[in-house]
Amino acid sequence: MAIPEALKGRLSLPLIGAPLFIVSNPDLVIEQCKAGIIGSFPALNARPKEVLGEWLDRIVTELGEYAAKHPDRPVAPFAVNQIVHKSNDRLEHDVELCVKYEAPIMITSLQAPTHVAPAAHSYGGLVFHDITNIRHAKKALAEGADGLILVCAGAGGHAGALSPFALVAEVREFFDGPVILSGSMATGGQILAAQAMGADLAYLGTRFIATTEANALDRQKEMIVDSTAEDIVYTNLFSGVKGNYLAKSVAAAGLDPANLPEADKSKMDFGSGGGSSRKVWRDIWSAGQSAGMVKDIRPTAEVVAQLQREYDAARARLTAWSAPYDAGKAAADAA
Repeated sequence: MAIPEALKGRLSLPLIGAPLFIVSNPDLVIEQCKAGIIGSFPALNARPKEVLGEWLDRIVTELGEYAAKHPDRPVAPFAVNQIVHKSNDRLEHDVELCVKYEAPIMITSLQAPTHVAPAAHSYGGLVFHDITNIRHAKKALAEGADGLILVCAGAGGHAGALSPFALVAEVREFFDGPVILSGSMATGGQILAAQAMGADLAYLGTRFIATTEANALDRQKEMIVDSTAEDIVYTNLFSGVKGNYLAKSVAAAGLDPANLPEADKSKMDFGSGGGSSRKVWRDIWSAGQSAGMVKDIRPTAEVVAQLQREYDAARARLTAWSAPYDAGKAAADAA
């Protein structure tokens, strides 16, 4: 396992707040980074495209000022998600702005980071790429990715169908660099479990939708709190790529969550910031199976503090649980 030098000493938890379409904004990202976790947002959230420069300037400035005033606190770097797809006519513009502001991390999705990686590496930035299977993992690494985000079963948004136990183990057979695990996590204990499986960092999204800073409607946040894992539907209807959505929002849109047709993947459109998919994500809401573990709507700083307490408690439990086995091993070694 490996943590990049750029992240060492800058995290209070091994955690990235996943980029959430429409929901992630500078308010959320800044609070995540101040709390010591990597905050991220999709570049396409800044609309029109000229707004992206304003967002990057604000994030860089406020985090720099906060770090100067609080040298004893870890201030995490931020990340910008780039949709690498032929229909995204903003990609070149958005990458150029990330280079200008030296975004510490770029997260690439859908297609390999062939052109994004050289741009990020030109100033020492990192590229983490979303993958759902081994073929995509190897392709991303061949095209310059520094780390892999394993989007496993139960993750919110566009998600794979593989178990994290299977995918992490197979990736670790050929890659010893940064691995970030996504899928059905919302507690500090689960962050520790991700590390125990072989990941370096966890990737949580759904938990941060239900925060005061998130750019989500109140009823969307409340629907997450009121949902369980069984209230999540997995379909490609809304974007052409398989993803997880709140069944209650699907039903509210007049559709039957249990009988959704298949979509044509070739019709995905991310032109000028999403096109028709913006309406879909605004009215039909994405969430992961971890929704059942989200019990309230709280400020981001409080959420991270709770995750830290849970993480520490889980570590203490593991130490206590391992004691009988340690004694047995010592006795066997002495025999």
